[in-house]
Amino acid sequence: MISKKELESLLPMASEWARNQEDFIIQNGVPLTDDLKIDAYLIGVNQIEKVRLLKVDTIPTPKVPELKEAISATGLLTPNTIGVTFRYGIYIRSDFWLRRNLVVHELIHTMQYERYGNVRRFLKYYLKECIEIGYPYGPLELEARRIEKEICN
Repeated sequence: MISKKELESLLPMASEWARNQEDFIIQNGVPLTDDLKIDAYLIGVNQIEKVRLLKVDTIPTPKVPELKEAISATGLLTPNTIGVTFRYGIYIRSDFWLRRNLVVHELIHTMQYERYGNVRRFLKYYLKECIEIGYPYGPLELEARRIEKEICN
């Protein structure tokens, strides 16, 4: 388990890694399809034109041992992870490429990043929920699941 103090010490490193992932996805990914742009609009994403999707065989994990261990302890990134959002950059595992419900779910996280104002602030709250409540039961993740159902059903 990760303590609040450990989270605070890892947050700068986690934020930098997340921003680097976002930059990589934006440089190498593809824009949303027209239908997914409509979904992003319905979700409330403000800067839809910035969003990029990148198809990968496996979702990358950090190389730094402390960060890798912390992320593993929260259950956020596992071999079973099929999508993850780094603000405007979204990794989608290739066997789930463009599955609407998955992309919608990840776009909700993009909206949440925008609501919190920056990567570090979003990660602080999201990771805190994962540590204190447990993934996937924190309010941000539950909000994403609720809105995903509203939009996709």
